Amino acid sequence: MLWLIALAAAFTVVAVLCIDGKAIDHKLARGLAGHRQDSALDLRELFACKPLLIFGASVTLFHFANAAMLPLLGEKLAQNHPGGESLVIAACIITARIIMVPMAFLVGRKADCWGRKPIFLAGFIVLPIRGVLYTLSQDPYYFVSIQILDGIGAGIFGALSYLVIADLTRGTGRYNLAQGAASACWGLGAALSNLTAGFIVEQTSYNAAFLFLAGVALMAFLLFWFAMPETCPSY
Repeated sequence: MLWLIALAAAFTVVAVLCIDGKAIDHKLARGLAGHRQDSALDLRELFACKPLLIFGASVTLFHFANAAMLPLLGEKLAQNHPGGESLVIAACIITARIIMVPMAFLVGRKADCWGRKPIFLAGFIVLPIRGVLYTLSQDPYYFVSIQILDGIGAGIFGALSYLVIADLTRGTGRYNLAQGAASACWGLGAALSNLTAGFIVEQTSYNAAFLFLAGVALMAFLLFWFAMPETCPSY
């Protein structure tokens, strides 16, 4: 797997080198359009944007709840079905990816007419459902089927998070900075997820960890539902 990742990275470098730099509208790429065409927004003004902070907090909670679920499932399978856990986890990952691709395509087609918020809420709500469902059975086929929900959430977040940040930073010239800051927060949430869930498993059980993560995911859903405004320009 490590060699395959290195090979994929090499192909990515080649693809980037094939991009014609002159074809890039750098102002548009930075979100510098409209009434602020000559200068980027001051950083204090950018991070005082309440919807941007709410979005970052909501999605950070989502990643905190999501990141540890599949690793915990692998550990649980290793205890209950020794020798077959790698195959089941591989099937879980493939199932999620198969669902993720058409879901991302659907989101890209419908994000403007359906709005960002209703689609994102669907992505949020599948995570607490996943966390609860993981506690109800020990059957490997059951776990693989649950990954359909993971594919739905991944497809929505993978396609829509960039659009929401673009909506919130339009005209500021700070799109790339906001995207990088958001990604750093999400990565921190994912790292803390594994640390916290691992501690809960050691102190109690796998089911307790899954339910805790489901509770955090529900908090993210409620925060986004009640505090996050619609960002689509057509709304």
